[in-house]
Amino acid sequence: MTTQATGILDPTAGPVLVVGLGNPGDRYAATRHNIGHMVVNELADRNSQRWNVHKAGAAVAEFRLGIGGPKIILAKPATYMNLSGKPIAALLKFFNIGPENLIVIHDELDIDFDNLRIKRGGGEGGHNGLKSTTQALGTKDYLRVRAGVGRPPGRMSAADYVLRPFSSTEHETLALHIDRAADAVESLIEHGLTVTQNRFHQK
Repeated sequence: MTTQATGILDPTAGPVLVVGLGNPGDRYAATRHNIGHMVVNELADRNSQRWNVHKAGAAVAEFRLGIGGPKIILAKPATYMNLSGKPIAALLKFFNIGPENLIVIHDELDIDFDNLRIKRGGGEGGHNGLKSTTQALGTKDYLRVRAGVGRPPGRMSAADYVLRPFSSTEHETLALHIDRAADAVESLIEHGLTVTQNRFHQK
């Protein structure tokens, strides 16, 4: 499904699973940790899709990207962040998708707010959702869209910071940040990793 040497996604070879990481429930919906949910919600809205409950333990939406385009499965695990891997693995098995056709969208403390970085594989950087995903899949070789939320101010702990809503200043450009991350997902599917990095790493 991919050219492993270059990390280019080839959606013509099969479905693509796009997972937005986050925590379930209204309490967490507007927090920094849930920006992955926000991005897949944007992708569902763009394609006029409603979410359905899947037995794998996630909300899913299925559609084709463009006329005659590749099949896309959007997903939001119904578990808390640190247990994300189990439903992701179950969805890959159900839809017969390899990890190489998995895109995970998540918040990233080490990237400034309103910036994106896209990569395949690598470490988890302390992110519990990625740790769970890597453990469940037995591989780190999946694509990540890293949506920057920046470092916590002062002595605030990272755990407290990501579970708080975006600031009023951040809200001024949050919609654009989410929109740009959704664009990056579409670019990954249509044009591959290298093209997407060249486009979205420029800021």
